[in-house]
Amino acid sequence: MHILVVCLGNICRSPLAEGILRDKLSDQPDVIIDSAGTGNWHAGEPPDRRSISTALESGIDIRSQRARQVVAADFENFDLILAMDEQNRLDLLKIAPAHAKHKIHRILEFANMGNDGVPDPWFGELEGFRDVYDLLDKACERVRERICRT
Repeated sequence: MHILVVCLGNICRSPLAEGILRDKLSDQPDVIIDSAGTGNWHAGEPPDRRSISTALESGIDIRSQRARQVVAADFENFDLILAMDEQNRLDLLKIAPAHAKHKIHRILEFANMGNDGVPDPWFGELEGFRDVYDLLDKACERVRERICRT
C-alpha cells in the first residue's frame, strides 16, 4: 500500500501526517508513505519549524522531509491519497485522471472522524500545531487500523 497525504503547501499538516503515519506503520514494510502539497510555493523547503518542534515533542523527526507539489505520477503511484481538507480534496479532483479519483479522500472522513477538515495552523501559534498534531495522531491511528485489517 502506498499512501500520499496532501495539504496546501506541504510544510505544516501533511509533513506531520507523513511523520505520524510512518511512525504508526513502521512495522508494515510494504506500506510507503509520502506527502505533497497542491501548491508549489515551498517546494524544496523543510517543514515549518513549528511542525518540526511539535513532531519532535512526540519523538518523531520530520526534519529531513522536503516540500513538493503533487505531480501526475502520484495518481498512478499511490493507492490512497488523503487530503487534509475539502479544498485540498477538490484541488486534487481537478487534476486527477478519472480512473484515480476514487483514491482521494479527506483524512478525517477516511478515519471515520467526521467531515471536517484538519485546520491549517500556519497563521497561528505553536499551540495550534500541537492541536493539529493531536487530531492527526488520532486520525492516523484509525487509518492504520483501517488499512491493516484489509
